[in-house]
Amino acid sequence: MRSTAIFLLPTTFAFQSSFHHAPCQTEATRRATTALNLVGIFYGTSTGSTEEAAQLIAQEFGQDAAGPFDIDSIQGKVGAEFGKFDALVVGTPTWNTGADTERSGTGWDEIYYSEMQDLSNVVAGKKVAVFGLGDSVSYSENYADATGELYDVFESLGCKMLGHTSTEGYLHDESKSQRGDKFVGLLLDAVNQEELTEERIKNWVSALKSEGILEEGSSSSGMALEVAVAEPSVKVEMDTKVNGEHAKQQAVQQAAPISSGFVAHYNARTDKTMWINMDGRSSFVTSGKP
Repeated sequence: MRSTAIFLLPTTFAFQSSFHHAPCQTEATRRATTALNLVGIFYGTSTGSTEEAAQLIAQEFGQDAAGPFDIDSIQGKVGAEFGKFDALVVGTPTWNTGADTERSGTGWDEIYYSEMQDLSNVVAGKKVAVFGLGDSVSYSENYADATGELYDVFESLGCKMLGHTSTEGYLHDESKSQRGDKFVGLLLDAVNQEELTEERIKNWVSALKSEGILEEGSSSSGMALEVAVAEPSVKVEMDTKVNGEHAKQQAVQQAAPISSGFVAHYNARTDKTMWINMDGRSSFVTSGKP
């Protein structure tokens, strides 16, 4: 895979990860969302990994955030839901690798250029931070591309974008989520750098608070946040494997049997199936249903 509200996005595909997190919040335990000055966390997902990351982000915000909420659950009432919050954290995976638009393969694609285009009077001036998931090795040239589109849509609506992060320590070559030497938000790689996920989230949320995401009025922007980075030696080792691993995955895309230990995740929007092995550390994609 080539791979706030806070938005989550894989230009890579969404992976099932082995994030360790507390049980998902139920409606009964979610904080009421009637008052402003809370952060609303929203996400799109295909396999559940972005939801898991959203839960970790919500836990880090604690009582200052509501959610996370699946974007599929609010279609048709997006403006009303976003309007409940003073700030948003939104996230997405990347399923439509290499696409110019609608890269996420989730419910975000259904509202970007329709329902959301009428929300400038609702979200203009709101503080927004984005996050996304991707595979920075198998899809090193399109790492978490969908996060960049998520960012662009909110920015075009007049939102105050927070949470830019340094690209240091990542294994990718290119990403539509990268502007200069910064990512537009928090990018996570649950396949190759899972051990950094919780620390990256913790540092990012802390930095968002420093940027003023919980404060009324204007906030500082343009600052690259420092998140956990991998040791340089890891990048050197992985870079030598990128091309070979990707070629190997493509070679087995059409033939790998289910009995080989891979689990199928079909995406009806793209008519593609992502096969992820049981430990979540390798995958390949085929066209059509499994």
